[in-house]
Amino acid sequence: MPVDVVLGGQWGDEGKGKIVDLLAADAHAVVRCQGGANAGHTLVDGEERLALHLIPSGVRHAECLLVLAAGMVVDPLALVEEIEALEASGHPLRNRVRVSVAAHAVLPSHRLQDQAQERQRGTGSVGTTGRGIGPTYADKAARTGMRLGAFLHSEAELRDRIRAVLRDKQSVIEPAGSLDVEATLARLVGLRAEIAPLLCDTTALLHELCAAGRTVLLEGAQGAMLDVDHGSYPYVTSSSCTTAGALAGSGLPPQVVDRVTGVFKAYCSRVGNGPFPSELLDATGERLREIGREFGTTTGRPRRCGWFDVVAARHAACISGFTQIALTKLDVLDEFETLQVVVAYELDGETVTRFPADHEALSRCKPLTVEMEGWRRSTRGCRDAATLPEAARRYVEFLVDRIGVPLGYVSVGPERADAFAC
Repeated sequence: MPVDVVLGGQWGDEGKGKIVDLLAADAHAVVRCQGGANAGHTLVDGEERLALHLIPSGVRHAECLLVLAAGMVVDPLALVEEIEALEASGHPLRNRVRVSVAAHAVLPSHRLQDQAQERQRGTGSVGTTGRGIGPTYADKAARTGMRLGAFLHSEAELRDRIRAVLRDKQSVIEPAGSLDVEATLARLVGLRAEIAPLLCDTTALLHELCAAGRTVLLEGAQGAMLDVDHGSYPYVTSSSCTTAGALAGSGLPPQVVDRVTGVFKAYCSRVGNGPFPSELLDATGERLREIGREFGTTTGRPRRCGWFDVVAARHAACISGFTQIALTKLDVLDEFETLQVVVAYELDGETVTRFPADHEALSRCKPLTVEMEGWRRSTRGCRDAATLPEAARRYVEFLVDRIGVPLGYVSVGPERADAFAC
């Protein structure tokens, strides 16, 4: 029962979409298991650049099912808009997209609630995307949320269900603006004919595929350091970004997993607020941002950049059981004369090599680094590890050795062809 899992090993934006796109050539289904339209996976192939938010990254493979599983929170308006945009760009989807009846609906009121709460937090804001993800997961946990299966009910029942949710939100969304309830109802109920045909029991579907020996690829969103339980809480997302989270969100059991690929950038970045030990608040950080084009796919926000953090990477590998690593954007480092790698933290005068569970302790951590020689040569065009510059090979080998997980793939550019197996 071959099930592969692809997850982010840092603070998101590691290039998971490219690795999923690469592996999807051999998959029957690609499955998003958690998160919502706050995620952004970018696929580049020649002149075509696809920015995905809800749709899994198997979109270019015509025979591949695209599954939005039960662990996701799905904005119906954003989903229809994304499908229409992808189809307009030449990627027919409607006969391939399957959406779980158990996934929770992100409504416009959740977006406004998200934005209002961020404003109320002031300087203590989390730095969310404002897409309504946290409030939707909160409603799910409180058992007051609305599942997408409501779109299979009669129009009158759907209208009543949405109206009840919108009514309950009125007091908390006022700081972000008013909501025209009737207009919102009309927009959402008007999507019923488009949403309903996409819905099914995706858990049963995935079990059927596994039983038939079909390859299923589980695609994570965000990254390990944003995991709601094991990341830099409270500056995290609202779902689990680990292997366990992927399985819970998909409804598949652990024994079906064949391989877990942890995706890391050759440096680090994060969006939003919160502690980030390897962050560079200088010209070097700005240089990484500009060369790496570190601006959010979903929000366009500039990402905070820093050197590779081995402490955080080992933590990610530990909590998700990575069986191999995919190292992306190595080419971004081509111009640097020297590089730094964070190998430990100094915390209250002591050297620590474990990622602190408490964010306040993490905020006091100072990075301890080792310097490595840069290669000052282009890695673009390299198609195997042997053709990488010697200093680049040493850098990659150093990271892999310190993380303690075998290397599976390296990527040296934005194109699909720029990623190669090792």
